[in-house]
Amino acid sequence: MIHKQSQLQSRLNTRRHRKRASVMYSSINQSVRAKSKPSTLLDISMENQIPHLHECGGNGRCTTCRVRIIEGHRNLSPRTAVEKNTAHVRKWDPSIRLACQCTVHGDVEVQRLVWSSAEVNKLQLETIPEGEAEERNIVILFCDLRNFTRITSENMVFDMAHMLNRFYTVLGDPILMNNGIIYQYVGDEIVGIFGTCGGSREKNTMDAVRAALGMQYAIERLNHFELQAFGTKFRIGIGLNYGRAFVGHLGHPKHRQFTVVGDPVNVASRIQGCTKETQSKTLISKSILEGLPDGTLEIGRTFTKLLAGKTMPIELHELKDFAGVDINLQLQSSLDYVLKNELGFAQRFYKKVFERAPGLRSLFRDDMSGQERLLTHMLGGIVYSLSRPEYLKMGLRTLGKSHEKYGVKPEHYPLVKQLLIETIKEELGDFHTEKLSEAWLQALDFVTSEMMNWQSAK
Repeated sequence: MIHKQSQLQSRLNTRRHRKRASVMYSSINQSVRAKSKPSTLLDISMENQIPHLHECGGNGRCTTCRVRIIEGHRNLSPRTAVEKNTAHVRKWDPSIRLACQCTVHGDVEVQRLVWSSAEVNKLQLETIPEGEAEERNIVILFCDLRNFTRITSENMVFDMAHMLNRFYTVLGDPILMNNGIIYQYVGDEIVGIFGTCGGSREKNTMDAVRAALGMQYAIERLNHFELQAFGTKFRIGIGLNYGRAFVGHLGHPKHRQFTVVGDPVNVASRIQGCTKETQSKTLISKSILEGLPDGTLEIGRTFTKLLAGKTMPIELHELKDFAGVDINLQLQSSLDYVLKNELGFAQRFYKKVFERAPGLRSLFRDDMSGQERLLTHMLGGIVYSLSRPEYLKMGLRTLGKSHEKYGVKPEHYPLVKQLLIETIKEELGDFHTEKLSEAWLQALDFVTSEMMNWQSAK
């Protein structure tokens, strides 16, 4: 009798499993099943250890979890009011959905549209007006590669193409990490724009300054790790300016493109040019300095320059660093070092966890490779999201909720934090400093505190 009941229960479980929807992720050719009902597309990704960006924690406050539905449109719930509004503002076609907002009722095939945190700020372009430009307060950053003609003449064409691609990537990341948009590449120049979607003058100025300092860290890293083999060393000059400019998608009706027009843009370019004659790495206008509280920045020399096309000289300041420790900059500048070997980092961390607390191994019943990918994906995402703390807090509380569901308890957090710090120090090696350790410790204190906030507020 007991045996027959067991067989019956087994058949019922099999039927329930069959009824659970499957989701095919086209880009990675992987199909998974929902582990609970009802489930959103984002829930299914997370339950199956598939990295899926959701900066606001799946609360419909951002659009980073967006997907394109390839097949199975009818097997998803209709758009929510939040989703309808977002789709209208960003002019989405019906195939694009927010994974956190649509519940799965049957089999679907999807394509994740935002793959990395570095892509997040490109989404701001969707909110830029079409046609007639709008006047907005922005910060403009011009970065120029020094001695470009000489470097080109000394290197083979394909080597130069490789080095330039690395240059654009490594120096573009600090712009994207700090809420900026890479406006354009002009030969050996990178132009970044901050504040296209609003925000306070102080916030946009701080983001731009942090990006400029991050680019100086990035060029040092590029020279040390990648350009030594080519016998080449890159140097850059950066100019920053603040002002009102016209922002919009302009051009022929069939070929509009994002455009920024105005005197502040020209002035930023001229400021960057002054870094050559003053032998400065980064120069900022007085308007940048006035946009931040006194004592925020460490300033070197001050220059008075008459810029081309101007009738009155302007005051320029040499930017050296932040006056105090800026946690965001420290973490951003060290992230590449920490995650240069993502798999090795994750494996070393989990080895420490299971050695110090063997009982935690039971929480990881599935394939650890997926969990390892999620760890580094989450760590990188947190660093990128620190410049948007309003989203990060929501995301961390949602993360805390999901961790409790998997059996993680408040008493586990101190050990995890300690072992993460140990692993980060080991990965940094010779590049480890007490300043970096303090920044990572403060960041992880914030992360674990927000994750536990959800649990204490139940």
